Amino acid sequence: MDSGTSQPLSLSDFGISPERGFLPADPCETLPGCPPLNDLGYELPKLLSARQVRWFIDEQTSLLPSSPSTWGETEYRAAMRILSFAGHAYVWETPGQPATKLPLQLAQPWYEIAQRLGRPPVLSYASYALDNWRRLDGTKPIQLDNIVLLQNFLGGLDEEWFVVVHLQIERQAGPGLDGLVRAITAASERKDDEVLLGLQSLASAQTAMRDTLLRMKERCDPYVYYTRVRPYIHGWKNSPSLPDGLIYDQVEAYAQRPQQFRGETGAQSTIVPCLDAGLGIHHAPDPLTVYLQEMREYMPPRHRAFLHAIESQTDSQGRALLSGYVHDRKQGHPNLWSAYCACVDLLAKFREIHIGYADSYINRQHQTSTTNPTAVGTGGTPFMTYLQKHLDETRQAIAV
Repeated sequence: MDSGTSQPLSLSDFGISPERGFLPADPCETLPGCPPLNDLGYELPKLLSARQVRWFIDEQTSLLPSSPSTWGETEYRAAMRILSFAGHAYVWETPGQPATKLPLQLAQPWYEIAQRLGRPPVLSYASYALDNWRRLDGTKPIQLDNIVLLQNFLGGLDEEWFVVVHLQIERQAGPGLDGLVRAITAASERKDDEVLLGLQSLASAQTAMRDTLLRMKERCDPYVYYTRVRPYIHGWKNSPSLPDGLIYDQVEAYAQRPQQFRGETGAQSTIVPCLDAGLGIHHAPDPLTVYLQEMREYMPPRHRAFLHAIESQTDSQGRALLSGYVHDRKQGHPNLWSAYCACVDLLAKFREIHIGYADSYINRQHQTSTTNPTAVGTGGTPFMTYLQKHLDETRQAIAV
């Protein structure tokens, strides 16, 4: 079989590891030589509780050193984390009365660091989850009983649990991504046994991810999530309460024009798009596919590049390399087809659980303010109809 546009894949080329997946090395907890920003991050839950975030930031002359020249990417990601939480706290501090302009002492450093990291100046999944954890015991693994958040809005069990569940899923995805790459590579080399082993590794990881997702309601109550956690992660695109967007004061590139960016959402995680691409799941165009394409702009650039590399693995017929290979051997190698079906079925189950949570945590809640709508996700799009469509399309991949 001609491997089409297939190119060798390596997780390490994209800063991804088989142990941690898209999670980085343990994130930077405090920024060297930057007391104002460290203090803001530390005090943010108390300031937000007292509704004093805007006052605190307005009183600052500068949040960053004039030239953080000794910083590496780890420090920039930590600064992005604190600035992103602070920016959203500033905007959404007073329910029903969002700020329409960020002061320059917040807007300028947020924009500059976002530029360095290749993402928009808004709270995205990378800052909310991937770069926002520490291990209680550095000698023990990244797992639910050993990870806590570095930054919160209000804090508390429900906010903490909501994010650490995502973090454990990210970590568990690592061996699965490794298995997916192994299977794709083996398909390009026509090594059936290796394809099978890769698919089995992926299914094992997906099983662990599914089991973790099922634990969300253990310590994150839907009502508490909707009323105390969700209000602060909204963005300012398609926002009923910020229809024009947000002004980043004196950021030259924006010329005092309001900017519109999506809110933080798990749709900015790269895991599920990679599984769709690798397993050859096709979604017919709809508003959600357009939105998910836009979500790539909020991913770290190397994660975005990895997703593109997975999508580029096609055979001579233009099919996704792995699924095309397995379909061609459906009769002669039924074990391959069964292993592939197990992975697709687990992806469908993951989507099904997620739809249930979207319904109970958002859709069924009682809306009391336009700043926290129930009809759209935190990204600003209607979600229930299209989530179901994407689930149906996942199941269709193994229906024939």
